[in-house]
Amino acid sequence: MPCIVINKETCKGCYLCIEVCPKKSIAIGKELNSKGYHPAMPVENGECSGCESCMIVCPELSIEVYDEE
Repeated sequence: MPCIVINKETCKGCYLCIEVCPKKSIAIGKELNSKGYHPAMPVENGECSGCESCMIVCPELSIEVYDEE
């Protein structure tokens, strides 16, 4: 099952990843990062399809998608 990893310190909260995720597996985080942004966060128990759309659209390169077996 694929796994989304988001670097909360480099995320600037543009939320493009949330818009492109077909499974809605990414949401707005509640905590602020050190730069004052609410970073995107993977949804707990979300069903990532592994399409990597979030990773591709991220302007800060803050997202990686791994295939966990």
